Amino acid sequence: MFKLPSAWLCGIRVKEINESHCKVRVKHRWINQNPFKSMFWAVQGMAAEMTTGVLVMNQIKENKMPISMLVLNMNANFSKKAVGRITFTCKDGKLVNTAIKEAIETGEGQTIWMKSIGMDENGDVVSTFNFEWTLKAKTNK
Repeated sequence: MFKLPSAWLCGIRVKEINESHCKVRVKHRWINQNPFKSMFWAVQGMAAEMTTGVLVMNQIKENKMPISMLVLNMNANFSKKAVGRITFTCKDGKLVNTAIKEAIETGEGQTIWMKSIGMDENGDVVSTFNFEWTLKAKTNK
């Protein structure tokens, strides 16, 4: 809530997280809708990014090593009107773990693409987001 107050206000909540995946839910409401009475694309983007970012943050915490993280690029595809409860899922935890280990071992920055898929209550995909993250071990310089 304190780190991402706009996400909190829009109703975005982490529902499940482990080392391999993260699930985030958001319900279409008046505060997060667009003029077409569906969920605003930016709210979907916040929820999708949260699934990827929380996975990265969780892995950084587990490794007990200071690592910087930053989104370099993002792209999205919207395939259905987002109404009702939407669940975004990212299953790229293994990819994050490998990149963090590589960043620590080599001292070189690593970039990874992570995918988050948003599905409605019927199991239909409403949107797919891809985020390019850069990860770099911090040095004591």
